[in-house]
Amino acid sequence: MFRLGWSNLAEVIPGRLYRSNHPTPGRLARLARQYGIRTLVNLRGEKPNGSNTLSLAAADRLGLAHEFLAFESRGAPHRDRILRFHDLYRSMATPTLVHCKSGADRAGLAAGLAILFEGGTAEAAMRQLSWRFGHVRGSRAGILDAFFVLYATTGEGRLPFLDWVRDEYDESRLRQNFASSGIASFFNDQVLRRE
Repeated sequence: MFRLGWSNLAEVIPGRLYRSNHPTPGRLARLARQYGIRTLVNLRGEKPNGSNTLSLAAADRLGLAHEFLAFESRGAPHRDRILRFHDLYRSMATPTLVHCKSGADRAGLAAGLAILFEGGTAEAAMRQLSWRFGHVRGSRAGILDAFFVLYATTGEGRLPFLDWVRDEYDESRLRQNFASSGIASFFNDQVLRRE
């Protein structure tokens, strides 16, 4: 219910990419009018739920392209999904709105990836994962921050981001080296009820 009246909409790449929590059909119509949104990317994946059904119907009514791309909020980003998002990012009709359930973790990951696709820094990408969007860094979702830190410390300045992802990024090593706080994870998972 909280998300019905609250939106954490933000512009990521001017005129090209916006991020938010899962928009209601009415909010999606307003965003399409206000920002000229042409593509909606659902980062929750193709789950059979009421929100996805409503989004698909609203996108169809508005003439928006609708894409599903499942990102995890508590797992190491998957190489193949990063590369798939890059392919989508290069070909999608813009402006585009990416969303997940709360717009905090998966939307932050996608926004950070887009910044890196555009030649930005890992530091700029990490700003997309913040309290301003509801991201709890100390929780299990903090593995997304760890992903950007890993690039900053092992590849940035030496390899273009996509080359690093293709040739050097090790998902299993990131998972093994990441530790979250039990209290932060409880808050994120049980109190905020994140997916």
